[in-house]
Amino acid sequence: MPKFAANISFLFTEVPFLERFGEARAAGFEAVEILFPYDDPASQIADRLAGAGLDLVLINAPPPNYTGGARGFAAVPGGEARFEKDFKRAVRYAQHLGAQHLHLMAGTAEGPEAHDTFVRNLAWATAQEPEMSLTIEPINGHDMPGYFLNDFDLAAQIIAEVGAPNLGLQFDAYHAQRITGDAMRVWDAHHALVRHIQIASAPDRHEPAKGEIDYPTFFEAVDARGYTGWISAEYHPSGRTTDGLDWFYAARG
Repeated sequence: MPKFAANISFLFTEVPFLERFGEARAAGFEAVEILFPYDDPASQIADRLAGAGLDLVLINAPPPNYTGGARGFAAVPGGEARFEKDFKRAVRYAQHLGAQHLHLMAGTAEGPEAHDTFVRNLAWATAQEPEMSLTIEPINGHDMPGYFLNDFDLAAQIIAEVGAPNLGLQFDAYHAQRITGDAMRVWDAHHALVRHIQIASAPDRHEPAKGEIDYPTFFEAVDARGYTGWISAEYHPSGRTTDGLDWFYAARG
């Protein structure tokens, strides 16, 4: 049976951030993920995780609040020094919080130079922190125009080029559906590389209950492949978060 985590950057936003840990636990989640936890002291977040008895599955890098700025720059030529500096800060946060995975965002870029930059930065990062699980995630161009990593086959190619055992694929079924129109086919093709899964309905990115993806069938396929990691609910609730969790209670049995 799948294990579900709550992305508390998307869910439980009816309450302040530090109160969302308790809300997630009360709803039945045993783990959370946080997109960018860097606006709050790591010690406070760690206390909330421990107090609620929650695992932290994943955080994103780079650390800065990206409002009005770039969403990542691992593939941006000329940004290597900034990538290395902010990677180290993100690692400190991830280690303090016990995050299982650190997602490295590629940023807006294109072409062979961006490809080579991304590979070099990932090779450096995987060697710098060989015990940390690092992920890369294809993101669709509807949500993030110009994002370099916008294709799952490209992600698989880059993972092969880097060739590091601590680099894997972050599989967001919503993005897979938006990119290809067939999330199930993408899962079948690339499941062996997957370290972490995220879900939302497509195309509206609400609760994973309606839309183009048959999630009960997807969950069965995930189980059939022997995936034992977390599946994170990363969607925009259509109303109050707690009013839209029927999918969660049905899926966990």
